[in-house]
Amino acid sequence: MHLSKIRGFKWGIFFGLGLLLFLALNGWHSSSALTPSQVPLPQDPYLQAYFNQSQASVYTEPYRKVTRYGDNLEQVIIDTLNQAQSSIDVAVHELNLPGVAQVLCDRAQAGVQVRLILENTYSRPWTGLSPSQVGELDEYRQGKYSEFISLVDQNRDGNLSEAERRQRDALYILHQAQIPLIDDTADGSRGSGLMHHKFAVIDSRIVLTGSTNWSISDIHGDFASPESRGNHNALLVINSPALASLYAEEFQEMWGDGAAKRKDSRFGKQKTYRAVRSLSLPGTTLQLQFSPTPKPQTWAQSVNGLIAKTLQQAQRKADLALFVFSEQALSNTLAQAAGRGVQVSTLIDPGFAYRDYSEGLDMLGVRMPNQKCGYEANNQPWTKPILSAGIPHLAEGDKLHHKFALIDDMTVIIGSQNWSKAANDTNDENLLVIRNPTVAAHFRREFDRLYSTADLGMTPLLQASLNKRRRACGL
Repeated sequence: MHLSKIRGFKWGIFFGLGLLLFLALNGWHSSSALTPSQVPLPQDPYLQAYFNQSQASVYTEPYRKVTRYGDNLEQVIIDTLNQAQSSIDVAVHELNLPGVAQVLCDRAQAGVQVRLILENTYSRPWTGLSPSQVGELDEYRQGKYSEFISLVDQNRDGNLSEAERRQRDALYILHQAQIPLIDDTADGSRGSGLMHHKFAVIDSRIVLTGSTNWSISDIHGDFASPESRGNHNALLVINSPALASLYAEEFQEMWGDGAAKRKDSRFGKQKTYRAVRSLSLPGTTLQLQFSPTPKPQTWAQSVNGLIAKTLQQAQRKADLALFVFSEQALSNTLAQAAGRGVQVSTLIDPGFAYRDYSEGLDMLGVRMPNQKCGYEANNQPWTKPILSAGIPHLAEGDKLHHKFALIDDMTVIIGSQNWSKAANDTNDENLLVIRNPTVAAHFRREFDRLYSTADLGMTPLLQASLNKRRRACGL
């Protein structure tokens, strides 16, 4: 071989090795190199739990083509919907997954009755907005619109063709197929607080529920943040005709006559009160309740009241992973549990954990002045603060979107309901209390994954935020 060729060959080897090292150090994995780092846990035959950041499985995202850790929650939804033979009722806050939209259309084409309820903010195709309407969007929705364009404009020419819309615009796909769809203005109002549900009922026997919005950012990750792997979420698939009938009641009250003009849909505070419903599956007991709780019912009769009753049953430990925690009475309940020896550990999304109304601050014994340099009414920082409350490490763009608590490795509290007054009193929400050790083991693994790298106690970020607010208030 000629010397120059040998040198070129060696240079190519060194360059290739260097490139591989660079990619490895920067988190790149090929589909063949990335393998699960944990053994999958057994699933209950009637109630399966899935997590989009699980280390026990690997998949390649259908839109960004990223191979990553996690259960493919979109595929779980698609596979479950594909089982439908007679009916699919979906009530979700947001739906922008093209694959899910397409399977709903396919099932409708096959004769399955498909009905859909969305939050009014997300019930119209983005492509229907004029440039002036886009310009009027707030910063958050500007970001949502930018993500939408990144998804749909596959050839990156700045124009959304008809073919691109039919392939990637989920709401456009549903509208073109004439899938019956309403939102929470169907009752004649401007909308409930939030139509915040994330559930579906299939063939009056299967329920899909959990904390997961049916969106790309909630499941897969953001186009604007390459490191994003989706908001941390859980999805449950439950085979129970009895449970399905209760979710069907909630759906039908919101649906009314559907897209007709009688305005007999009921959302938010217009809905009738439903007390806690209890039922069982082999090896599992369940409690289910829907929000909001209208007057004259008391707080104890509400969904947050159900959460409190469940927390009061803790004997050894209570582990919380929450997007928002601002309900004072629930903090007080946990303080009482900690006082009798229950080990309380709490993770809250970094965007909410250190706000002046966050109950995470109460746990740490911290009082944060608000923007008016006052303090939250009835604020009660713990007299015996804990150091096991804090924030998880998340990839850029991702949120801790969970709404679960794990009690004594036996009981799971989960649903669409954030631990807040608005969720309890205004929004359309659902909450499940599940007693099953097999299901609980999945949530134990998820909590431990997040907690192992979390920043706990008086973090530098919290101290800096506290100092800044105190200086601004002259304290």
